[in-house]
Amino acid sequence: MKHTKVKDLLNSTTTLQEVNAKGWVRTFRNNQFIALNDGSTINNIQCVVDFENTPDETLKRITTGAAVSVIGTLIESKGAGQKYEIQVNKLEILGDSDAEKFPIQPKNKPSLDFLRENAHLRVRTNMFGAIMRVRSVLSFAVHNYFQSKGFVYVNTPIITGSDAEGAGEMFKVTALPFDNTPRTEDGKVNYKEDFFEKETNLTVSGQLEGETYAMALGQIYTFGPTFRAENSNTSRHLAEFWMIEPEVAFNNLDDNMDLAEDFIQYVIKYALDNCQDDLKFLEGRLLDEEKSKPQAERSEMALLEKLNFVLENNFKRVSYTEAIDILRDSTPNKKKKFQYLINEWGADLQSEHERYLVEKHFKCPVILFDYPANIKAFYMRLNDNTEPGRETVRAMDILFPGIGEIVGGSEREERYDVLIEKMKALEIDEEELSWYLDTRRFGSATHAGFGLGFERLVLFVTGMTNIRDVIPFPRTPGNAEF
Repeated sequence: MKHTKVKDLLNSTTTLQEVNAKGWVRTFRNNQFIALNDGSTINNIQCVVDFENTPDETLKRITTGAAVSVIGTLIESKGAGQKYEIQVNKLEILGDSDAEKFPIQPKNKPSLDFLRENAHLRVRTNMFGAIMRVRSVLSFAVHNYFQSKGFVYVNTPIITGSDAEGAGEMFKVTALPFDNTPRTEDGKVNYKEDFFEKETNLTVSGQLEGETYAMALGQIYTFGPTFRAENSNTSRHLAEFWMIEPEVAFNNLDDNMDLAEDFIQYVIKYALDNCQDDLKFLEGRLLDEEKSKPQAERSEMALLEKLNFVLENNFKRVSYTEAIDILRDSTPNKKKKFQYLINEWGADLQSEHERYLVEKHFKCPVILFDYPANIKAFYMRLNDNTEPGRETVRAMDILFPGIGEIVGGSEREERYDVLIEKMKALEIDEEELSWYLDTRRFGSATHAGFGLGFERLVLFVTGMTNIRDVIPFPRTPGNAEF
């Protein structure tokens, strides 16, 4: 008999039918009531066992984590809080779970740290099941948005010889032996003997390659894994994460901001429309978590209210220069409460500054634009008519409550001569990026794009506070388990 998903059983309109459900036992009460979950929904279906006619040996094997198959009659439930239940006629244990050894026990309420150490099993909890279903729906929404607007999905390289960010914090890719690495006469690693015959790394961004495709296909997007060898052990950083990077020919910075705002609001609305049960559960989890925090540290809005707030309000657009003035005159800066004090124009904003602007000053999502050139990447378009020493670029960052920066983007420097000067000043090898410069040599045009770290989006939508909890198997300094 073909089994039916729990989600479909709970949404059924026909009772007194014989059904087959398969899943994992969440709880088993009074030798009679199985709470069965198969991952299709956060809700369990209650399966009522005829314990008087079920062998004791079988009853003892119905433990938390065990995989079971039940065949029975779908009936209206007599219990509160559930529409239907299954009156079990036949039960089969598909896979035993030792109750003494299974680490995910509902009665123990395992900590998030403990669950991270058991990332291969944590998805069997309500919390992580909800997070991963929301993540899946958001991923679909990303593709849905861009495809519906005629963007072309481009797969940019994971192994690359270029450093798009210019930060140098990259994971090297090599087939050379570590115990007998070939060297040149001056003692440097001889990459000519390596697999690619040059130095290569895992990508930090698909942007540069994406630009080349935008300059032929008009509007493209990438959505794939990226890697940073940044030794940041924080709740906001991962060494391996997923990036969404649209790139659009003929768009300027204003168009770019419009696209980013529309895109974010679309995917959040899609999640609200399609993940109601999971988001309500996560909202309740967040409320419980915040009860233990001091009042001043609690969120001013519940999760669903916060998500709707982003949908219902335009993002505030503020220049970097205006933001610096606000921060310099702010109470936490004057009272030296910021870890990084803002004293002068040109400072690189930290998460504490970004969150102050969003959560305390404007109390809405903020788009900062026109950043100092010397703190931004070489490919960002230099603004015309900026005063010497205060040159700015057509960059923009979107800041969200609880997270800080969620999107970074810019209008790209389309002028060949200006781009060459910027590369020379930063000692970026022109020959190494000659393929990139070709887009400025042959049919250059204004274009713009942005990057959105997918995990930060999932973090915001689920209300979680640690980025390690919104990716199946987090990769962080000292942690490459599973």
